[in-house]
Amino acid sequence: MRIATPQVILVVPCYNEEKRLPGAEIDAFVRQEEGRLKIMLINDGSSDATGRVITALAAANPDIIAINRSDNIGKAETVRDGIMAAVREPCEWVGFWDADMATPLNELSHLLAHCRRRDYEVVTGCRLARLGADVRRKLTRHYLGRVFATVASTLLHLPLYDSQCGAKIFRRELAEQIFARPFVSRWLFDVEIFRRLVQWYGKEKTTRIVYECPLYQWIDVAGSKLTPARILETPWELWKIFRAPAFHPAKDRSGTGKTDV
Repeated sequence: MRIATPQVILVVPCYNEEKRLPGAEIDAFVRQEEGRLKIMLINDGSSDATGRVITALAAANPDIIAINRSDNIGKAETVRDGIMAAVREPCEWVGFWDADMATPLNELSHLLAHCRRRDYEVVTGCRLARLGADVRRKLTRHYLGRVFATVASTLLHLPLYDSQCGAKIFRRELAEQIFARPFVSRWLFDVEIFRRLVQWYGKEKTTRIVYECPLYQWIDVAGSKLTPARILETPWELWKIFRAPAFHPAKDRSGTGKTDV
């Protein structure tokens, strides 16, 4: 029997994902969940046929939502707009997931299991290569990622192993606060999320309510949007994040949840 209230709403930002978006996999997984999951696919002003692909998926499955933006605003604000729309729906958890499904959707059950076990408020995937797991990254991306993770962890004063994994879920009430203010970074917004958590809760409580969940599977998918130019922009992006005004949820209620359709 279909459950009327979804437990989780996942936002999936899509920019020129016509060839990478595994539509059949998404549709099958959502049907398997029988109303416990909704997926919101947001086309961020793509120049390919991404809009037609997600519209067709939504037409065939009532638990898939397609939103087509006419302009490109970047991954950070696309995710934020989606989250702010999702928190206005009846659900317990909201989150975001990369469109290429490098993190398979079946990892969602592992993330949720940890939420229930310890009352975590945020659970984020952790791409930790280890025995018993299938985590495959290109060597260049792995080493660049480790350097970046070390810098991010040092700046945040948190024992954070993998800030950039594109699979994160948040308790709805917390997400409504954390995503209230527009991000200053277009693509390093994951770091910005952790900085907001530290500013709001403090370091000690943040380490109690956030869990990095080691993934059983993560496989690098060709077609990454990470370019050499973006890598060179990293210091500037981090500077913007850590120079931004302090985050105060009660004052930062600028999230509208409005999206161009």
